[in-house]
Amino acid sequence: MAGFSARTFMRVAAALVVFAVASACWSAQEAAKPKKKLLYFTKSQGFQHSAVARKGDELAYSEKILVELGTKNGYEIVPSKDGSLLNPDKIKQWDGFLFYATGDLTKPSKSDPAPPMTPEGKQALLEAIAAGKGLVGIHAGNDAFRLGGYDPFIQVLGGEFAGHGAQQKSWSRVVDAKFPGLEDVKDFELNEEWYAPRNLNPDMHVILLQDTKDMQGNDYNRPPYPGTWARMHGKGRIYYTSLGHREDVWDNPVFQKILMGGIKWAVGDAQAEIPTNLKEVAPQPEKFMAPAKPMPAPQ
Repeated sequence: MAGFSARTFMRVAAALVVFAVASACWSAQEAAKPKKKLLYFTKSQGFQHSAVARKGDELAYSEKILVELGTKNGYEIVPSKDGSLLNPDKIKQWDGFLFYATGDLTKPSKSDPAPPMTPEGKQALLEAIAAGKGLVGIHAGNDAFRLGGYDPFIQVLGGEFAGHGAQQKSWSRVVDAKFPGLEDVKDFELNEEWYAPRNLNPDMHVILLQDTKDMQGNDYNRPPYPGTWARMHGKGRIYYTSLGHREDVWDNPVFQKILMGGIKWAVGDAQAEIPTNLKEVAPQPEKFMAPAKPMPAPQ
C-alpha cells in the first residue's frame, strides 16, 4: 500500500492484536465477576397486592418482571416471602434489599405460610443498611411496619403510607432529571393507585413529585408531595417509589427504567447528587412530617 511501509503495517497489526487480547481479557473478567444478589421481599402480613400475590409456586407478576429486569441488567434478583432469609446468619448473602411488603413482618401472614422475620432479623436488616447495603421500597414498601408509631424501618425508608383514594390518572412531575433512570424522562401521566405518605423525613431528596391538582379523594387534599425519593442512612442508600400497584404499570417501560435506575443507585452501581430539597420543592404541612426527634443516624 502506497505510503504505508511494511514496518508500519507490522506495528499497527501488533497494536491491534494487543488491543484485541486486552479486550478479551476485560470481557472475560467482567463475565467472571459475580452478580450482585438482591432480595425482593414480598411478604404481606397486612393487605396483599395482586402484583405480589402468587398462585401456588408460580412467581407473582412483579416478581417475574423484576427477575427478568435483573437478568438484563446484570443482577440476580431473588423473590421470596421467607423472612428467615434476613436472619443474622443469612443476611450477608444479600447485596441489597427490595421491599414490597405490608404489615408487621415479624408476625405470621395469612396470605402465605413462609416464616416471618424475626426481631433479630429486623435488627440485622437495619444494621446491614446502615453499614452500606441499599434498600429499595416499591409502592407498598412504606406500608411495612406501619404499627401506629414512627417505626425504625419507616424512619430509614423516609416516609410511611398514610392512605390512598380511588385509582385514577395523575401526573408525576420530574424534579431531578439527572437521577439514574430519569434520563430523557419528562413529566408523565399514569392510571395508578397513588399512595399518600406521612412521617416524611425532612432530609430526603425528592426525585418525582406527585401533582395533587385535580386529583379526586380526601387523601389528596394537600400540597404536591414526594412520590419518589432518595436519602442516606449511615452508609446505606435508600430509594422509594410509590409506583407499582397495577400490573400495567409494571409493564410500562418508563416505570421499569425509573425503578432500575433507583436499584442501580441504591446498590452503588450508579451515582447521583442527592441534596435535601423537600422544603424547597414540596413543603408539607407539619402533620405529614416526621416527629421532631427521629432515630439518630448511625455513626
